[in-house]
Amino acid sequence: MIRSGLLTLILAALVMAPAVARAVTIVDDRGRTVTLTRPAERIVSDYDIDVTIPLIELGAMPIASHGRLAGDGKPYLRSSKLLTGIDFDNSDIAFIGAAEIDLEAVAALKPDLIVTEISRATPVEKLEKLAPTIVINSDLGAPHVYALLAAATGKEAEFKRLDSRYRAQLALMKAEVQPEKHVVSVFQPLRGKLNVYQSYRAIGQVLRDAGFRFPPLIDDIPEGQSIVVSTERLPDLDADVIFDPYRSDRKQGARAEIAAMERMVPGFCRFLSACRNGRYILIPREEAISNSYAALSRMVAIVQTALGPRPPGYRTAPEPTGLAIPAR
Repeated sequence: MIRSGLLTLILAALVMAPAVARAVTIVDDRGRTVTLTRPAERIVSDYDIDVTIPLIELGAMPIASHGRLAGDGKPYLRSSKLLTGIDFDNSDIAFIGAAEIDLEAVAALKPDLIVTEISRATPVEKLEKLAPTIVINSDLGAPHVYALLAAATGKEAEFKRLDSRYRAQLALMKAEVQPEKHVVSVFQPLRGKLNVYQSYRAIGQVLRDAGFRFPPLIDDIPEGQSIVVSTERLPDLDADVIFDPYRSDRKQGARAEIAAMERMVPGFCRFLSACRNGRYILIPREEAISNSYAALSRMVAIVQTALGPRPPGYRTAPEPTGLAIPAR
């Protein structure tokens, strides 16, 4: 009886005792092995759109972050308020710089982890002197980025929940739309030419995860890269549906995007069957460009709406004849 009572006390003590922090080993996207004594809690983000937003969604709120400066000089997190509702003005996240982060400010915060993106300006060699540092390559997509961050912060369960929701939304959209039957295209005007991506961030990931087909011009672009082509190639980008990510954070928004296309090719809509049939879809770049599950969810909804069934009275426009885009 005494031994039984002692065992009960030991088991009760174990249940009540705090969990022993587990060490975490991460191999980041530069092939570096980073070991943390425990899942990170005091995290500094060196990139708002591709690191800070995923951390917020995972429930691993960073203590400080890179950001941008608005015209009035106030700092903000690009796309974050749209996708998470969180920004510098309504959270305890400290602003540590725009083009480059303030290393002295970072040191004063005593982080237990710094997360940077592979294209960022501040050398990782400087960051790792202040705290363990991991490097992510956001071009590998949201699931990859979130898996890496979840492992470093102990938020694996939240990552699985977010990914599960996205997969369910994707499955519903695929059943409704039948992606394998449709050709889609994503491009945008850029200084008098057309900027074309093999896969454009959140919208590109959704389209490729779903199994849509693309024009040969896009399929020939190496994975993760983009090309700039002249306006004469516009017909080569035609598809059943075209998605054009416009700068929603700038004056005139979608109207400015349409005007830019018109300046390049007057009457450009005539040269694209997708446009003539009302399926040239302008989508907010501030959301489409984000590597976040919130952005993926938004893009699934947009794609499903753009390609979903239309009422019986819907008619496509006749194809014009004798049109040719003038050489520039």
